[in-house]
Amino acid sequence: MSAELLKTPLHAFHVEHGAKMVPFAGYEMPVSYPAGIVAEHKQCRESAALFDVSHMGQIRLIGDGADRALESLMPIDLIGLGLNQQRYGFFTNPAGGILDDLMVTRRDHDLLLVVNADRKAFDTQHLVTNLGGRCQIVPLPDRALLALQGPKAVAALARLNPDVAGLVFMTGGSFTLTGVECYVTRSGYTGEDGFEISMPADAAEPLARALTQMREVKPAGLGARDTLRLEAGLCLYGHDINDRTNPVHAGLTWAIPKVRRSGGEREGRYPGAEVIALQMTQGAPHKRVGLVALERVPVREGMNVVDSRGHRIGKVTSGTITPTVDKPIAMAYVVSDYARPAAEVYAEVRLQRVPMRVTPMPFVPHRYHRG
Repeated sequence: MSAELLKTPLHAFHVEHGAKMVPFAGYEMPVSYPAGIVAEHKQCRESAALFDVSHMGQIRLIGDGADRALESLMPIDLIGLGLNQQRYGFFTNPAGGILDDLMVTRRDHDLLLVVNADRKAFDTQHLVTNLGGRCQIVPLPDRALLALQGPKAVAALARLNPDVAGLVFMTGGSFTLTGVECYVTRSGYTGEDGFEISMPADAAEPLARALTQMREVKPAGLGARDTLRLEAGLCLYGHDINDRTNPVHAGLTWAIPKVRRSGGEREGRYPGAEVIALQMTQGAPHKRVGLVALERVPVREGMNVVDSRGHRIGKVTSGTITPTVDKPIAMAYVVSDYARPAAEVYAEVRLQRVPMRVTPMPFVPHRYHRG
């Protein structure tokens, strides 16, 4: 018998607004509202969309040396992370594979981690097992998380507290919104300017109502979140990255700073460091690439990628017909020889081969507010 699905603090809000609810990562989540995924996608690109991401895991690391401890599990610079600065990173395993990707923010008295929903139990245990004697690990199941994304997100949120407009991309701070202290970062998963807002669970619905009453803001579900992040070239854990893909395969070495690379002041000293360092030097056999179809045929996750002779050279990990580009796009892992821009490959869609061209990502330019 399957376990009962969990509900976020905004469940009643979603139902009230006519959301189509689906199971996702153990939760009942809105995939779309009556306007539909394409309308919600365009709302985010043109104005502002509000996403409930309360299913994500929020975890505090507390104690002197928590940054150094966390660096033993991740190839990023946490010791050099300034107050209220945020970084993207990933846990790795001894083979260099990615156990999860996450965001880390240094606050006054802790590090705040935001991890993927279906990995939060694993991540919490991973932290307790490896760091339990070095810092305090505190999961935050009583916190909600909302993402307000889009070019007009700042205008909307600034009506509730004008000071949020002073944030720049990948920074955060504490702000009072609808009478409640929230922690806000200027970040997101859509490629647009926007904010992620952590708050007590009982504050989520009043804040969601205050925002969606504004002319710029409409609610959006998981369907639009997925098409937006794919256009932005952003990985989805369990699809585009997993414990068998490493940062070199995935094109994520930009997140590994010089200080943690070979020859750096704090090189290595994380799981899989030797494997990753070797592949950064010698190259990986497969690489993640962006693909644009040359015919209007949807290309979906799991489809094989072949060369002109029909030899299998890779597999699609995400795909959609994008509302902004209005073409079928995909991400795939292909043999490195085919990972060059403009290379032509083919996706096997049922019994036909759909020609696709390797293209740089993101498919739609990022519009982060960098100040």
